[in-house]
Amino acid sequence: MVGAVVSGFASALCPIRGYRLLVRFAIDLSPIGPWGSPRQLAELARLAEGCGWDGVFVEDYVFHAEGLDAYDPWVALAAIAVATEQVRIGTLVTPLPRRRPWKLAAEAVAVDHLSNGRMILGVGSGDPTSPDLTSVGEQADPRVRGRMLDEALAVIDGLWREDDFSFDGDYYQLESVSLRPKPIQQPRIPIWVGGAFTYRRPRERALRWDGSCLYRIQPPDWEDMRPEDVRALRQQRGERFDIAVGGRRRRDDGAAERELVASIAEAGASWWNEWVPPDTPLERVRELIGGGPLRPS
Repeated sequence: MVGAVVSGFASALCPIRGYRLLVRFAIDLSPIGPWGSPRQLAELARLAEGCGWDGVFVEDYVFHAEGLDAYDPWVALAAIAVATEQVRIGTLVTPLPRRRPWKLAAEAVAVDHLSNGRMILGVGSGDPTSPDLTSVGEQADPRVRGRMLDEALAVIDGLWREDDFSFDGDYYQLESVSLRPKPIQQPRIPIWVGGAFTYRRPRERALRWDGSCLYRIQPPDWEDMRPEDVRALRQQRGERFDIAVGGRRRRDDGAAERELVASIAEAGASWWNEWVPPDTPLERVRELIGGGPLRPS
């Protein structure tokens, strides 16, 4: 799990049912827009590592609804992996039903090796309004995409763990294949699942894997997970489960933000994530990252 790989950060500590859980802080960037190139994201990730952030995550788009430049997230992650040494890196989130799971499994392994075991795979069923789905004939039914997501996760897990792996599902079929090399992290690269906490299936799906990056209400009417939501997940899965909260832009009231982080930390969250919108001027992006995370005082 995450805590076994990264150490030495000045992270907040909170007692949860006899445990002391590290609360880490991540910056979520977009390989989109004027500063979204792999080269520029690598520079920003290096800055984040030097300024006290514990993770750098990227979004996953092919086409952007507002017509912005969109760079491949896996190429961006490779550049970030080479440019950094300690921060955890990954996707938040990859819309897995529009990806070939065996191809994504191989890409994630390559980044895991490049980063010496720092990769986290965040997945979801996909934004139903994104041109990545609506403009290229991808599956529109959310229930079907949910079933595809479950099958794809089973395929990825099998490829990472097993040799001579076969799978016969409704959407994916594999016959006696072996993905090599295996991930550095064992038994697998951590998998976090996104979606709406208020819906039963995303919540149950997250609990079957290694972590949650759930939200309450998706953009543009964003609502964070509440402390009671975090506590419910923590009680069901115990210590060895990551709960990432946030994923929105930082609000102006820093004191209120710190109070929120303290409350979800006390409830058992292991990560607080801040998103930087891709239309933010580059100098402002550097200023936000360089100021470091809003750790509770």
